[in-house]
Amino acid sequence: MHSLLLALATTPAPAPTPSLRPGLSQDQVTPGLLGFLLTAFIVVLTALLIVDMVRRIRRVRYRAQVEEERAAAEADAADGQPDVRYDAGQPGGRPEANGEAGPGNR
Repeated sequence: MHSLLLALATTPAPAPTPSLRPGLSQDQVTPGLLGFLLTAFIVVLTALLIVDMVRRIRRVRYRAQVEEERAAAEADAADGQPDVRYDAGQPGGRPEANGEAGPGNR
């Protein structure tokens, strides 16, 4: 592996030709202004599509999350039991309106 890297590093690159082949002009071998503008347009369009797709995916994910929370709330309401949290550190404590048991609620 080391010898391959050494061979690649020491191999000279071909010398560039100082001019074009006979019969070719600069416009025939470069994309020019039109090619640059089309490439820039495609890049901008792709960036806008990516931003739009991220926005749509985020919206769908949030809608699914809200739907899950709504379904869980309906399931809790259908059970008939209130969703009350008790403080495990104080035996016999009654829950407050916000669901927490305090020292004055025994």
